[in-house]
Amino acid sequence: MKTLFEAPLLLALALLLHAEAATAQSTGETAVVYQNASFITGDGSVLTDGVMVVRAGLIDLIGSRASTTLPAGAVSVDLQGRTVMPALIDAHAHIGYEAYTGWGAEYYGQQNIVENLQRYAWYGFGAVFSAGSDPVELAREIEAARQAGDYQGARLLVASGMAPPGQGPNAAFLAHVLAVEERTGQRILRGAATAEQGREAVREIAATGSRFIKIWVDDRGGTQEKMPAEVYSAIADEARSHGIRVLVHQQAAEDMPGLIDAGISGFLHGRIGPDVDEAMARAMAENEIFLVPNLGLGELRWERLADDPFLSDVLPAAVVQRLGEAFDTRQSAGPGPTYEQDLRVGFARLQAASVDIVLGTDAGAVRDHFFGYAGHRELEIFVRLGMTPLQAISAATGRAAHHLGLEDAGTLTAGKRADFIVLDASPLEDIRNTRRIHSVFLAGDAFDRSAFQQTAQ
Repeated sequence: MKTLFEAPLLLALALLLHAEAATAQSTGETAVVYQNASFITGDGSVLTDGVMVVRAGLIDLIGSRASTTLPAGAVSVDLQGRTVMPALIDAHAHIGYEAYTGWGAEYYGQQNIVENLQRYAWYGFGAVFSAGSDPVELAREIEAARQAGDYQGARLLVASGMAPPGQGPNAAFLAHVLAVEERTGQRILRGAATAEQGREAVREIAATGSRFIKIWVDDRGGTQEKMPAEVYSAIADEARSHGIRVLVHQQAAEDMPGLIDAGISGFLHGRIGPDVDEAMARAMAENEIFLVPNLGLGELRWERLADDPFLSDVLPAAVVQRLGEAFDTRQSAGPGPTYEQDLRVGFARLQAASVDIVLGTDAGAVRDHFFGYAGHRELEIFVRLGMTPLQAISAATGRAAHHLGLEDAGTLTAGKRADFIVLDASPLEDIRNTRRIHSVFLAGDAFDRSAFQQTAQ
């Protein structure tokens, strides 16, 4: 395994930065000034010679060094020309089932969920949205424990799940979700076969205070019943009256126009191929519906991930060996001849229509689609298909926060949470530089990446 810090000088600089920040954290209200850095703010802007002041877990002010008056008595941290950006956000994942040494309902519980959230933090993520596969009450308890300081990790948001009765996730995943329901005694999925059943289920969810509903509109290759338009339209209409956002799993572009008309908030498996035409793209943009392309779930299966130290550095050696052996025996033909061109054309069409493309990975829905790591790889795919690095970063920070209702996160803005990453090289020059993480801060506190790495190996 490679170590996190490969040179003594880099280690010394890291320890200095953490020591200075820790001094401020211990006093609570002491301001910490981060300067001599470029700041990617998450809203499409960049401060090339900026300064950021953090106090009590929030960004107190941020601006150019020349025009900013620094507070007296502040602790100063010299970032020595590094780049700062907001912590990333994964807008589509499934927390709790992936334990790396295994996958399934038997691993779902507080200890594993906390590990998953800490793994996200190691990769520079400040929040994750787990889409419809969690007992909402248990997830809230775990998030409340984070807020109380019981552990440090990414913020957890979850959705209540709805589908035709007894359906929703694919057959393998569905069995595990139902097993978690039975073991915890808490509801995860609600069935709706009629419009009125859909409305009643939304009212039940609203009474719990849930902010999100995830619906499945997919016949799973003819093995399940697809949710009818009259049902999902009623769900979306009822949800709007309660201030609840409805997000959709769908696999066919032919279902998207009806869902757009119904007033859903986002597509978690957005299609971007030839079937998504200009009219559909315009309709998404006009209705402020975001789209998660979710491409890495398929693409990463064509790569020997065991050879990537950015992944293997935080996996047990036995898991790395298993990954390599599994790839070597897999029969994978890879994409067809028109795959790349279709994606590029579709991606350009969505961008031209100003559709909000948002980072999401579906990590945890299947074994070996890895939390945090998959998000960085998705950013690389975004840039490969035509986004600038700055646009890709906005899709994973400010834009994701906006569509998940995280108004206190996602951008480096005065008054927002101090969730940010310090990078040793600029991702505006090469998007893969998001991997070059020097340090991660959540609500102003440094996350101990070295300690997590040691426990994860």
